[in-house]
Amino acid sequence: MDTGNTAWVLASAALVLFMTPGLAFFYGGMVRSKNVLDMLMENFISIAIVSLLWAAVGFSLAFGDSGGWIGNFSFAGLKDVANPATVIPGYTGALALTIPPLAFCVYQMMFAVITPALISGAVADRVKFSSWMVFLAVWSIVVYLPVAHWVFSPTGWLFKRGALDFAGGTVVHINAGIGALAVVLVLGKRRGWPREAMLPHSLPLTVLGAGILWFGWFGFNAGSALGASNLAAQAFMNTNLAAAAAMLGWLIVERAKTGHFTTLGAVSGAVAGLVAITPCAGYVSGMSPIAIGAVAGVVCYLAIQLKFRFGYDDSLDVVGVHLVGGIVGSILLAFFAEDSFGGMFASGDTDLLVNQLIAVVSTLVFSFVLSYVIAKVIDVTMGLRVSPDDELAGLDSTQHAEAAYNLAESGTFGRLH
Repeated sequence: MDTGNTAWVLASAALVLFMTPGLAFFYGGMVRSKNVLDMLMENFISIAIVSLLWAAVGFSLAFGDSGGWIGNFSFAGLKDVANPATVIPGYTGALALTIPPLAFCVYQMMFAVITPALISGAVADRVKFSSWMVFLAVWSIVVYLPVAHWVFSPTGWLFKRGALDFAGGTVVHINAGIGALAVVLVLGKRRGWPREAMLPHSLPLTVLGAGILWFGWFGFNAGSALGASNLAAQAFMNTNLAAAAAMLGWLIVERAKTGHFTTLGAVSGAVAGLVAITPCAGYVSGMSPIAIGAVAGVVCYLAIQLKFRFGYDDSLDVVGVHLVGGIVGSILLAFFAEDSFGGMFASGDTDLLVNQLIAVVSTLVFSFVLSYVIAKVIDVTMGLRVSPDDELAGLDSTQHAEAAYNLAESGTFGRLH
């Protein structure tokens, strides 16, 4: 065990955990003020639910070994995980860990926490909170864990095929993005959408959330090196460059189409770049992350327009940013990866492109079908959506009996009106 590597991975785990409240603020600022607490809660509750499930069965099913499709229960209840002599299946030879198994477990737990939370942005303003909690729990087990095993575990079938995903392009972003699309198709549109403008109530809150996400993403990507190494430094640099390039790419095309550089566009572009570089972070170098980020910024901006063309109400553009950004990054990786990883530009080989396409399509089909089924069953049994009256009144008051801003009591309301 290497103490320096252990310290870096534990710090990275804390950074990734911090991303979930960052996501809450990012999304929270974009909804109307009557729904901001509900949006914060939809994200925060993931920390509680998924952490407990991860300890009970999640880590075991994701990283245990019973074949290429799903793990077993050998680590259920964290059995033997605290023993530094325990070997996680597949992590031998060149892949041998230099950190305690428990540190690896807690690091991976934070990925499991934030992934279903990403879906909350798509269902904003209309999902019943009790139903959301059930969805979080079921989706984490039925959808997230198998895909994590396929891609992250050395015993998973996509890992063995040679598909690359350094920190979660398929496991996190494509998985959650396509799951979000499935759920909104079951849930339906917000009342008044798209006729009524549903503007962000606090862009400063959204910018704060984006800053926390950018900060935490260094743990997400550089931490995936699983050590304080040159690989971690490369992933760190790639992460920052891609986010910067994507922000500018988004703003340039936004300016060309609308005549304005918007604050929401800047932070959305940065997040799109962070998403796209996630699968690539440890496999590319030089100017490649800038190209990947720039492409992601432009493509994701164009992709968010699709919801108006096809009529699905993805409230906060989870599909346009996370699904499309994840696909862009996962495919561009096949072109920009260094020669040792089989990138087409460096080696001329097409094997990696084939494997990336198989990983993307497999994740899309699996996650969409199961996410749709889970959402449909919840909708039929306990109801997925709040009543029209509750939606009109706002979820903060109807789901939580609270208000984010008590303006009337402070006297601010009277001065503003």
